[in-house]
Amino acid sequence: MFAARTPEVHADRMLGVYRLTLQGKDDTETSQPGYGFLDRWVRPMAKLPSVERIAFVTEAQTVVSYLNGRKIQSALRRADGEFWRVLDFDFVEGGPYTVADDQAGRFVAVINETTRERFFGGRPAMGKTIEADGQRFRVVGVVRDVPVLRFSSSADLWVPVTTAKTSAYKEEWLGNFYALILARSHADLPQIKAEVQSRLREAEKQLPDPKTFKHLYTGADTLFEGAARMFLPAGGAVANPGARLQAALLALMLGFMLLPTINLVNINLSRILDRASEIGVRRAFGASSRTLVGQLLIENLVLTLIGAVLGLVLALGVLRAFNVSGLIAHTQFQLNFRIFFYGLAIAVFFGLFSGVYPAWRMSKLHPVQALRGRSA
Repeated sequence: MFAARTPEVHADRMLGVYRLTLQGKDDTETSQPGYGFLDRWVRPMAKLPSVERIAFVTEAQTVVSYLNGRKIQSALRRADGEFWRVLDFDFVEGGPYTVADDQAGRFVAVINETTRERFFGGRPAMGKTIEADGQRFRVVGVVRDVPVLRFSSSADLWVPVTTAKTSAYKEEWLGNFYALILARSHADLPQIKAEVQSRLREAEKQLPDPKTFKHLYTGADTLFEGAARMFLPAGGAVANPGARLQAALLALMLGFMLLPTINLVNINLSRILDRASEIGVRRAFGASSRTLVGQLLIENLVLTLIGAVLGLVLALGVLRAFNVSGLIAHTQFQLNFRIFFYGLAIAVFFGLFSGVYPAWRMSKLHPVQALRGRSA
């Protein structure tokens, strides 16, 4: 979701203003920013030396079309001309509409391959007309399908912002827009974040309803930080949302790993107790405590690696099933071996950890007690 993949190939140097919170004594409102707020307080940042481009795009909304008596639902985004220069889409026909197209309010559209198939049976769509949400657009480009997990860029149709049915969006502070900020380099991101906070303090002095709202919160976020604001309560007002979400995920991971580890300690202890006689024989023939502990830990390690192989096979099967099912539109899951080996390392650690105490306890048994099958 957060890796640098098409069309978000510049994710390492891209920030977004994804959430905005207006807070007062008795009322708090949080949503995507409105075009009016972004246009007034974020767009001027395009003149900064550290900023390469700034684009505005709406959240995807479901629209309905009718073709030969058939109802078609599509995800539509309205985006300005800079959107196509901040992101890097893979065009299979034509190209993007331009800044001039957006400023002139031309009814042009870029569609994805799935939409071309739905409306034109896979035939070339360039120059043809498509109806969506009661409006008609001329197709100027076709792009490869973008997975819905690319939450700031995926859609079926993209059309100019200025084709909106009303111009009320131009004054809104809260709405359904995102601002995508492309920095000149990754090193410029902290400076851009600080600049957004500086402008926020100025905007707070000119709130649209100062009697109701006194404070304004937002931030220029990476993709992960933007997602964190959406998941966390009052996300717009949270400082360092990415760090908070990451800490919560790590805590959940440790919790899920520690509980089975405690269970494994008991299982390993029971399993080793059943082998007390074997351990007694080995002790009687001179096996040291260190040798016995090493043997039992290696057995645990082998079992963990067998489990890893089974887990790898099952993971491949589940990912393939998801890809075939089409439950998540336009998304093809692949096994990430880096993440797999991270998981394997964690499993090996907890597997060995769960075997240390039982192995140490049994290695300390007196040979006579062990031969009698006693654990103490």
